[in-house]
Order: sequence, then structure tokens, then C-alpha cells
Amino acid sequence: MMDRRYIPYAIAAVVALIVLANTFFIVDQREQAIVVRLGDPVRVVNAGPEATAGLKVKVPFMEQVLRFDKRNIALETEEEEVIAADQERLVVDAFIRYRISEPLQYYRTLRDDRTAGDRIQRLVNSSLRQVLGSAPSSDIISGARSGVMANTLADVRARAASSRLGIEVIDVRIRRADLPQENMAATYRRMETARQQQAAQIRAVGEQQKRERIAEADKEVTITLATAQETADQTRGEGDAQRTRIYATSFGRDAGFASFYRSMQAYEASIGQGDATMILSPDSAFFRYFERGPGGAR
Repeated sequence: MMDRRYIPYAIAAVVALIVLANTFFIVDQREQAIVVRLGDPVRVVNAGPEATAGLKVKVPFMEQVLRFDKRNIALETEEEEVIAADQERLVVDAFIRYRISEPLQYYRTLRDDRTAGDRIQRLVNSSLRQVLGSAPSSDIISGARSGVMANTLADVRARAASSRLGIEVIDVRIRRADLPQENMAATYRRMETARQQQAAQIRAVGEQQKRERIAEADKEVTITLATAQETADQTRGEGDAQRTRIYATSFGRDAGFASFYRSMQAYEASIGQGDATMILSPDSAFFRYFERGPGGAR
């Protein structure tokens, strides 16, 4: 049993431990803290560009330490039904990432994380209703969603700044944007009809372009053939003229050769194909070159 003489020392030691435990506190690198004295915040610990974590001191029993996360915080919102610009109803499921940039303002406005979650969720849902309400449902559902989300992010940041929540909004994303079950079938039919009309228009334009290309090609072929025929006729005419000049020169030099040549042409034209029938006297002048030479001698 402890000697009664040591009881006061033991009590003093316990009291000292309790006082020390309420005097010193540790702030982690991943958190920031507010020291509150009798309900009023007096200072912020480990916040701002010159933040330092570690062992800190406070007035025991009079001051209380409130800790807040310094990292990015993700918050998923509940499903919200919005009406797009084309009066289509959509069920939207979104999430937001933010961080506490001003712990003192955060504490004064929101007090704790639960209240902050409710307030931020209402802010995001209100922004979604406004921004998505000005965009057609096709942009929200399709690949044009990035532009809509950029507008939503800007709107949420503006609302958070005007509400002085002490937070920095990092990102806002729509995880899912679907039509209500009862509207899906009708919407899919409208989308299918629109795509069919678009496909028919594309096919019609393609057919028109094909006809134009074919007509242009036919025109080029006709022009090319006409040009080639003209060139051929011109070349043939020049050849015939040159041949005629050569023949004329030859005929002028030898009358017997001219007679012989004309007879050969007549033989070729009349019996050259082998299918002609002629009834002539054997001593006809037409066959004189079969019996005589070019000079008429036998």
C-alpha cells in the first residue's frame, strides 16, 4: 500500500500529466487545425504557404483543437432529376472534389464536415439544374458533355466563392446521366429516326456527287476522243496530201506506171476481197495487165 506521504506527489503527477495532455497537441502533415477558445477561433495551425506541422501548444482546458483534412475531399451527390433545354428529363449522378483552402472561413460558415457535405451537395445540385437546364439532352448524354461540365465547374466555383465557404472546388463530374426508364424507349426511337434521316441525306448527297463525277468524266472522255479524232484526221489528211504529191510527181514522169497503178487499185477494189463475181470478155482492156507487162507487150 502506498505511503500516505507520497499521495500528494502522485496526485500532482496525475494533474501535471492531464495539464500537459491538454497543453500539447500534434498536427499531422495531412491535416490543418483551428484552435478555439471558449467557442471562438483564435488561430489556424498548418495552413497557408508557410504551414508547419508537428508539436503545438495551446492553453489547457480553455482552448480546443478542431482538425480538418488538408487533402482533396471527394463528395458524391445524390441522384438529381433535371430538365434539359429540350424538355427532356434526365437522372444525373455527379461528384465533386474540393479542398479546404480557408479553414477559418470554413469553420465560421459550415462548422463541421457533415454540415459542409449537405451544403456543398445542395450547391452542386442547384448548379446542375441551372447549367444542364440550358443544354440539350443530346449534349449531356453524348460526347459534348465536356463543354457542359466545364460550364458546371465554373458555376460551382462561382457559387462557392460567393457563399464564402472557404473551399476550393477542384473538379465536378457527371458519373451518370440517364433518361428515366419510362422515357428511354421513346427517346431511342426519336434518335433512331434522326440517324436514319441523316443517313438518307448523306446517301443522297453522295449519289448526287457520284452523278456529277460521272458526268464530268464522260465530258472529259468525249473531249479527249474528239481531240484525238481531230488530230488523227489532220495527220491522215497530211499523209494523204503527201502521198498525192508523191503519186503526182511519179505519174508525171511515167504515164505507163500511172496506168498500171490505177489498174492495180481497180483490181483491189473489185476482186481483192475474193467474193466478187465479174462477167467480162477475156480480151477486155480491164485484164490487159494479166497478159501484158506495164508497157502493154505480151
